Amino acid sequence: MISQLFVLSQRGDNIVFRDYRGEVPKGSAEIFFRKVKFWKGDEAEEAPPVFNVDGVNYIHVKVAGLLFVATTRVNISPSLVIELLQRIARVIKDYLGVLNEDSLRKNFVLVYELLDEAIDFGYPQNTSTEVLKSYIFNEPIVIDAGRLPPLGPAAMFMQGNKRMPGTAVTKSVVANEPGGRKREEIFVDIIEKISVTFSSSGYILTSEIDGTIQMKSYLTGNPEIRLALNEDLSIGRSGASVYDYSSSSGGGIVNLDDCNFHESVHLDTFDSDRTLTLVPPDGEFSVMNYRMTQEFKPPFRINALVEEAGPSKAEVILKIRADFSSSVTANTISVQMPLPTYTARVSFELEAGAVGQTTDFKEGSKKFEWCLKKIVGGSEHTLRAKLTFSQESHGNITREAGPVSMNFTIPMYNASRLQVRYLQIAKKSKTYNPYRTTVSPSRLLWIPSQAFAKMIDDQDLGFFANFLGIFIFVLVIAYHYVMADPKYEA
Repeated sequence: MISQLFVLSQRGDNIVFRDYRGEVPKGSAEIFFRKVKFWKGDEAEEAPPVFNVDGVNYIHVKVAGLLFVATTRVNISPSLVIELLQRIARVIKDYLGVLNEDSLRKNFVLVYELLDEAIDFGYPQNTSTEVLKSYIFNEPIVIDAGRLPPLGPAAMFMQGNKRMPGTAVTKSVVANEPGGRKREEIFVDIIEKISVTFSSSGYILTSEIDGTIQMKSYLTGNPEIRLALNEDLSIGRSGASVYDYSSSSGGGIVNLDDCNFHESVHLDTFDSDRTLTLVPPDGEFSVMNYRMTQEFKPPFRINALVEEAGPSKAEVILKIRADFSSSVTANTISVQMPLPTYTARVSFELEAGAVGQTTDFKEGSKKFEWCLKKIVGGSEHTLRAKLTFSQESHGNITREAGPVSMNFTIPMYNASRLQVRYLQIAKKSKTYNPYRTTVSPSRLLWIPSQAFAKMIDDQDLGFFANFLGIFIFVLVIAYHYVMADPKYEA
């Protein structure tokens, strides 16, 4: 049970605000943003997703640069509210096509209608795009795709001439194409988050992959589809690694620790041929979530060397090597390294001919950041940072500096080697009707049997229905004329 739900921009502007119960003061949005903007915690730079201020619990998630926030005074499960906020953001994105400040402001009537149907008096009701279609009547205002910023995982559709443009997945699932025609498209993407810990000598200490098979469907009528994964896919810890290339498909055996599937997925043939059967709902959803902790080849190797250059100086050398194919390019790379608390100044030296690289020393948090626009597979990049301390170092600098963290995005690359072999859509028959049919008490729709439907086509059936209606109408008129004749009176 939540009291309020609101959406804030990066500047703190209140874009959407809905008060369901009136238990929390109206200025809660301003209180929340000030607390998040000037957060002061125990060695934490950013505010946690859940915190309490003056008896009010604030729970928030950040999606596409927007803050989705819920407030409550009761002791509610934070995981439940976080999941609710993420689903609300996903439903809004399905209807608007793209989720940003501009689209929310232009479609605020539709957004409020979605919130009213999804949450009633603070209680979640429904967050399914498919179900909400029956209750939502406003049409989305489409945002010009040419003004959209670069996409994240959806950027996979930008590479190559035979792939769809990146804006293809940023269209509303309820809006029609120009001319009123329906879209018949479906997009599948494998998104993985990699967590690897290296020792100071470069050896892997821990490694984990959290992945998901994401799907966005624009298919009318929700036909059945079949999704085939690796034939040599195994689930459960087996001690194998992806360095084993004995697979018949040449991709290597894939060993997943565990996985879960969307509620629409049928697993009748999954154990035999690793094929998933499902009827995809409208919008974006996760077909399968999986986790892998077996040994795998990380896409990057990072080496950090810290050397003392005097009583109050030191030098840090960072080297990054891309261990993937030269046909693949990593985007938006960010490398961060904490420094000793008595670091006063840092000067950087990039390699000769470096393009698209920036460096910054954050004095408040005592760490430096190295950003690279892109890294091509097989390349190596080096950064030298000269540190100046405000006092002499009396301890081991290598213990006070680090660890190095790295964030990146690599389209068309997955470390687990999980693959989608093929996607098959069930063939539609001649009598297939992609539109929903509603029957009211004043109307009765007679549907012939399947055998009879095969004997006649739609045109013949329409002619027969019209003829039958005219015939009944003539009979009723004739009956009234006959009964009005005096010679037939009793």
